[in-house]
Amino acid sequence: MKPRKPWRVIVSTLETQATYSFTSEAKTYAFIRTNLPAIFDSPACTAKVEQWENGLWRWFETVTADDIPQEPS
Repeated sequence: MKPRKPWRVIVSTLETQATYSFTSEAKTYAFIRTNLPAIFDSPACTAKVEQWENGLWRWFETVTADDIPQEPS
């Protein structure tokens, strides 16, 4: 059965792991752009983006701190 929110982000640090679900790719990446810079204080932090496809969660992309544009100082 297809989940109601077919996109998810799994945020992993050395200490924790959290999963966030979304209804669209656009909402998924909006979450990453607005919320993850604060989480990425840990150099070991990654955000794994997955999409529900053909009955399975499929890896879509892994995002690290280097992938998020820095605001000008």
